Amino acid sequence: MKVLPPGTLLQLMYLKERLNRIPSGKFIEIGPGSGEITRLLLDSGWSGYSYDLDGKTITALKERFSQEITENRLAPTNADFVLSPPPSEKVDLVISCMVMEHLEEETQTAYMRTAAECLKNNGIMIALVPSSPAHWGIEDDIAGHCRRYTRASVTALTESSGYILRHAAGLTFPVSNLLLPISNFLVNRSERSKLKLSALDRTKLSGRRQVMFKTYFPVLLGVVLNKYALFPLHIIQKLFSNSERSLVLYFEAQPGHFTQKK
Repeated sequence: MKVLPPGTLLQLMYLKERLNRIPSGKFIEIGPGSGEITRLLLDSGWSGYSYDLDGKTITALKERFSQEITENRLAPTNADFVLSPPPSEKVDLVISCMVMEHLEEETQTAYMRTAAECLKNNGIMIALVPSSPAHWGIEDDIAGHCRRYTRASVTALTESSGYILRHAAGLTFPVSNLLLPISNFLVNRSERSKLKLSALDRTKLSGRRQVMFKTYFPVLLGVVLNKYALFPLHIIQKLFSNSERSLVLYFEAQPGHFTQKK
C-alpha cells in the first residue's frame, strides 16, 4: 500500500469531511497528480473528468483507474482545462489541488471563468492552494509556482470572478510548519536541478515528484502515517484552521447567484 505524506493525509481527511456534506454527482478534477483525490471522489460515489497537462500523469491515471474508466465513471484527458471544449454536461463540482498557484494572473482569471461555465447552477468549486507568502521557499521555485495565497487574496479572487466564498480553512498547521525545514532540505538536495527547466515543464512534473520522505515514504512507516494514527493531528489542524501561518488553504466557492454560506 502506498504511504502518503502526513500533510497529504491531513488534506484528504479534511476534504473527505467536506465532501460528506455534498451529494455525489459529476466532477471535473484539474491536475489529479497520482490520483489520491480522484480515488476519494470515486469511492464516495462521484464520477467525472480529469485534466492534466502531463501525458505521463494521465497514462498513470488510466492504469490506476482502468476499471472505473471501463465503467464510464472516469474520463482522464491530457489537455489544458482552460483551453479545452467543455464537457457535454455541466457538473456539480470543479476541484483542484495545488494547481491554481501555477497560473499566471490572466490564466487564473480564465480558469475561474471556465470553471463557472462548467458548473451547474448550484455547483461548487473546491480548491486547495499553498498559503502563507512568508513561507515561500525552494519548493515553490522548483514546482513553478507564481504565488502563495492568503485568505484576503482568495476572497479578492473569488469576488472579482463573480463567486461567493462559502468556506475557507487553513490546513496542516502546525505539522507542515514543523517539517518545513526538513522538507526544504530534501527538495533542495533532490530536485534543485529542475530550476533549469521552464516554468511549464516544472508545472508538468509537479504532479509526479519522487522525493523520499517528502512525497513518498517506506511501507513500514504506514503504521504511523495513516488516517487513524493522524486523527489527533486532524483535530488540531481544524482547531487552527484560522491561522494565517497554515501552509495550505482550502476553499469552497460558488457562482454569485448562490449566496448561502456554511
